[in-house]
Amino acid sequence: MNEAPARAGRSTRVLHLLLAVANFAVGMGAFIVIGVLVPVAADFSISKAAAGWLMTVYAIVYAVMSPILVAVTGRMERARVLIGGLILLLLGAVVAVIAPTYEILLAGRALMALGGGIVTPVSMAVGAASVEPQNRGAALATVYGGLTISQAVGVPAGAWLGYAFGWRLAFGVVAAITLLAAAILYRLVPRGLAVQPTSLRTLGTLLTSKRPLLAASFTVLFMSGVFVVYTYIAPFVEARHALGRNGVTVMLLVFGLTAIVGNAMGGYLTDRIGSVRTLTVLCIAQLTLLPFLTLTHLPLVATGLVLGVWSVFGWSVHVPQQARLSALDPPKAPVLLALHAGAIYVGGSVGSWVGGQALERSGPDALGPAGAVLIAVAFATLGLVAWMDRARRPSSMSTGARPD
Repeated sequence: MNEAPARAGRSTRVLHLLLAVANFAVGMGAFIVIGVLVPVAADFSISKAAAGWLMTVYAIVYAVMSPILVAVTGRMERARVLIGGLILLLLGAVVAVIAPTYEILLAGRALMALGGGIVTPVSMAVGAASVEPQNRGAALATVYGGLTISQAVGVPAGAWLGYAFGWRLAFGVVAAITLLAAAILYRLVPRGLAVQPTSLRTLGTLLTSKRPLLAASFTVLFMSGVFVVYTYIAPFVEARHALGRNGVTVMLLVFGLTAIVGNAMGGYLTDRIGSVRTLTVLCIAQLTLLPFLTLTHLPLVATGLVLGVWSVFGWSVHVPQQARLSALDPPKAPVLLALHAGAIYVGGSVGSWVGGQALERSGPDALGPAGAVLIAVAFATLGLVAWMDRARRPSSMSTGARPD
């Protein structure tokens, strides 16, 4: 008598795993470049700073175009949109593999950003819509887990492949993984998935509403604080512990593997104590750990342990923030999730710039405090949105208006 619900539950879990595969491909495409900047710079005879535009172009295109593309495709079949996004990602990776000039390589990165900007927010919206609200945290953790795992292995794998066999092979691996993900999803993702349709009007409404924009700004600020240190882990551990290539790779692996734990923890806490309380805990943890990580001169093993704990509390943020945005205005959830996805890259760019300034002016010790300042501002936005909700509640109840 309980067979039908059990089958439905298994089908939903399989769907979440398939969506995680899609995000694994997106994450590999996004982050593998971090490990091949030096070989790319050498191959095209450009500076390392110029090679850094491979990440900057990706971040800009993703942040600007993701909400627009999700809004424009809001009434299309979700499975087809997912496959279309993966095809764009695949084409971009192929262009990168065969790029004869650096400018064409940048064009390939832009194509990859367009694909990723579709796949991740659409997959998250589908995952959130496929379960009851009380199970949303676990669902989002599974779907987003593919991206987290790809980051854990993508950066060190990209570095190893880039140095051992050339950066073109690294992009070739991204193309192969994307092709496999597209083939699996084309065959197995069900058609007719029920997700609230959106349009450019939905995006326009959100961009002119203070409350959702302020809620989404939390992502930018929190990720900025994390990336202040994450971007400069290599020079930090090199300066602090005189580590070389292998030592830096181990530290990146510690960060990536504990990020997987953090993603799962974010889902668990969201389902147990709610999204806003989870984000509050994460902010307090970051405000404590960031200054401690760079201001205290710990032994190497202790530095690795603190780095791992900091990573857990840093990468726990995405599930509760996405659950918070989904609940903020459910009909507009797909576009809000696209804003979140774009905000991650905006935050990464801002954090990288702030971290570079701190490193240049004051040295590695200043990275943690600089990141903590941004986290403190992110924390403040939680209180401001809560205050706005309390201020709106009496008027909404008296007029029967629905909060936007």
